[in-house]
Amino acid sequence: MVYLNILDVLMFILGAVSLGYQAACIIASLFHHRITFPTVPMDKRYAVLISARNEAKVVPNLINSIREQTYPSSLVDIWLVADNCTDDTAEVVRGMGCQVVERHNLEEIGKGYALTYLLDEMIERGVASDYEAFFVFDADNKLDKHYIEEMNKAFQSGFRILTSYRNSTNISENWVSSGSALWFIRESRFLNNSRMLFGASCHVGGTGFMFSQEVMQRNNGWKFHLLTEDLEFTMDSVLHGDRIGYCGTAILYDEQPVSFLQSWRQRLRWSKGFLQVFRYYGPLLIKRAIKERDFSAFDFTMLICPFMLLGMVRGALGILFAAFGFVSWTTQIDAAITWTIGGAFGLLAMMFLAGLTVFAERDQIGASNKELLAYVLSFPIYMASYIPISFQAVFSRAQWKPIEHKG
Repeated sequence: MVYLNILDVLMFILGAVSLGYQAACIIASLFHHRITFPTVPMDKRYAVLISARNEAKVVPNLINSIREQTYPSSLVDIWLVADNCTDDTAEVVRGMGCQVVERHNLEEIGKGYALTYLLDEMIERGVASDYEAFFVFDADNKLDKHYIEEMNKAFQSGFRILTSYRNSTNISENWVSSGSALWFIRESRFLNNSRMLFGASCHVGGTGFMFSQEVMQRNNGWKFHLLTEDLEFTMDSVLHGDRIGYCGTAILYDEQPVSFLQSWRQRLRWSKGFLQVFRYYGPLLIKRAIKERDFSAFDFTMLICPFMLLGMVRGALGILFAAFGFVSWTTQIDAAITWTIGGAFGLLAMMFLAGLTVFAERDQIGASNKELLAYVLSFPIYMASYIPISFQAVFSRAQWKPIEHKG
């Protein structure tokens, strides 16, 4: 009984702290303007890194948006790794005047391995040292024309690692794409923006970020190969004492999955990756949070905390103890009802959060009132699907699989 009480108290405290922190971020972001950076010379040389697998349909859109930047195109080189491609991605990109490295490895699969291969090739050729920093984009992305100019301002303000505002090209396609898009817009507006206000480190998403030459040399290229290599990179950087910045005026547009099956598969990989990252980095983050009193370490410990795994352990112990007569079935049923009611209120909170997001970012989302209402109403359904996904992630061997993009 004592063990169950301890787990109940622990889960309640973690949940309350997480909700309280989310509320603080929302309030801070609503009542403060987006942080901007002063104008600086556009004289730094950058490399754009793109990992692509059979993306001949969409990658020209990204390359064109890079070429149309307000930042001088002569200072931006595009490097693409054609990762296990069976289409003409490499030929298409070469034809557009970009540097292409082809990779064929069916044993080490994933974006992390592709980036490692690309940067290793650049280091071996002796060209990696030519750049002040490196951008990372996915092949389906498109950039606002001021993107690199804005990121250059933030970079020259002193940040060695930066992430940007992640919008969507297809938010209104269906409830799956709108749910995914709102999740990333919410993270940009209410989490990373508030972390900047708090002086904390931000979370690097899977695309639309940059890191300096010094960070690249420290990592000897790219060394992150877990299922969520972006999250792994974030944790490693925080443990090195880096403060990851956020540039909300640099806007990236990402294509979201529209098939529920593809979205499930993608989020299953993310959920499994979160478990991997907690296993390898959780204890170190907790140690740093306590020893160094590092708020960012505490923040990211909460981010990767395996709530589903804790809930499963709590449920299994409750059933086991009830079966052996240590506790009554009635108390365990009551506990299950309590947690279910709490989950229902959590979904209502998600609907409220979606409403705040579309209210605060309506100009960025650019949708009709009818569409915005549909996004808000369907968002809890999208989030509720994370419950079985997180459960499956505990037992599955999720692997990286490409998402089909339409462009």
